[in-house]
Amino acid sequence: MKKDIHPDYHLIDVKMTDGTIFQTKTTWGKEGDQMALDIDPLAHPAWTGQTAKLMDTGGRVSKFKNKYEGLGF
Repeated sequence: MKKDIHPDYHLIDVKMTDGTIFQTKTTWGKEGDQMALDIDPLAHPAWTGQTAKLMDTGGRVSKFKNKYEGLGF
């Protein structure tokens, strides 16, 4: 194996959406960094089987609804 071409493999903390933290080895970040997940297997509908409600505050859906309000959309 060639020397000095592989990224550093180290421990980081991963913070799940419910606040739990676990350690894993990765090449992401630096030793001791914390990765905070926005979506994880505990919350994503693909793994939970629950359908997600559309939560869009001030985004594209809200902008569309405000623009075309009263036209039946």
